[in-house]
Amino acid sequence: MKHVARRWVAAVESRGLDLCQLMDHMTHNSNMALRRSRSLHRKGSILYFSLKLFVLLVCASSAFATSPSPKNPGSPSGCGCTNRREAAGDFPDTPHDSVSLAKQAAAKYSKEANVVGQEITEDYKPDLEKRTNQMVLIPGGVFTMGTDEPAIPQDGEGPARKVQVKQFYMDMYEVTNAEFERFVKATNYTTEAEKFGDSFVFEGILSEKVKSTITQAVAAAPWWLPVKKANWKHPEGPDSNITERMDHPVVHVSWNNAVAYCTWAGKRLPTEAEWEYACRGGLENRLFPWGSKLLPKGEHYMNIWQGDFPHHNTADDGFSKTAPVTAFPSNGYGLFNMVGNAWEWTSDWWDIHHTTDDLDNPVGPPSGTDKVKKGGSYMCHKDYCYRYRCAARSQNTPDSTASNLGFRCAADVLPDYLS
Repeated sequence: MKHVARRWVAAVESRGLDLCQLMDHMTHNSNMALRRSRSLHRKGSILYFSLKLFVLLVCASSAFATSPSPKNPGSPSGCGCTNRREAAGDFPDTPHDSVSLAKQAAAKYSKEANVVGQEITEDYKPDLEKRTNQMVLIPGGVFTMGTDEPAIPQDGEGPARKVQVKQFYMDMYEVTNAEFERFVKATNYTTEAEKFGDSFVFEGILSEKVKSTITQAVAAAPWWLPVKKANWKHPEGPDSNITERMDHPVVHVSWNNAVAYCTWAGKRLPTEAEWEYACRGGLENRLFPWGSKLLPKGEHYMNIWQGDFPHHNTADDGFSKTAPVTAFPSNGYGLFNMVGNAWEWTSDWWDIHHTTDDLDNPVGPPSGTDKVKKGGSYMCHKDYCYRYRCAARSQNTPDSTASNLGFRCAADVLPDYLS
């Protein structure tokens, strides 16, 4: 562990952090450091898969024959062909006024987010027979990326800068266990957590039986424990499973694993700029996808930690671990759970130094050691991890895995099988 400590010291010196900032940095990225030390002894290759699927003519014909107004935007029926556009605000595939569409999305969500008494209804409950691989069109436009009022300055949240983003497609939902299972069955893929034989799990969700077998912990964040045989199929170790969580986000997935899945699906990971632009849902300079109030009209809009972290989660939002990817209202672009629930990988390499110059479709540094992740997770609490904001960011090594780390995909062109 000496070389791990040396890496932390070097990181702190390079960023000019004081002791308090060091503790915060170690707390939120300790699993990254341990994974990095382990990865020095492992070399592997990533198999990239591509698979083109065909949509039945019956489904395709029905999609073009009808255009019903959905009762609940973002809850597609059948194969998802009929209301992909409706969920995103009826965005056309032809050239359009991006600024106008962005304003429509912002107005739509601001109205919905402030309806008195809005709550999770039957419409938001998962239907396991429905696929959750649908994508929505995100209109291109200019937005303010980052913030001049960073809550965690050492993460490189600032400065605020104007960024142009071209139109692209984004997964409506985080990739679920069910969708990831399809990929694994089609390709016989093995995740890095499975290859390594362990992954990091939050202590508070482990059984006493599993905890009794663990002799190591992260000193700066003792709630993170390396659990043998913890992986996407067994999120809390060998005595757990995903049978009742097929509609939850897949976790214990590394950046490398996420890239492999997206490639197989004919998609890719979003850039950090794309992710943040999509997160904001057409709103400017707001903390969350729905505005700047944590609880609009007293309602929960995301799955994060309530209570005393890390000792007691009151689960006032209805969930103590991950939630179904369909839970909570979608944002102005029709995207669900952009903040909270599970961290999401992006394609960018990590850097904390940003220009104030206007940028056009930035893709991040050309190289690095860590990858950017966005959105926070069900473990985030304002006192310890105030990273469930659109501008917030963190990082991990590409082979890192944990019980709160997942992803969603993006694409320049909608895959044929989703058309």
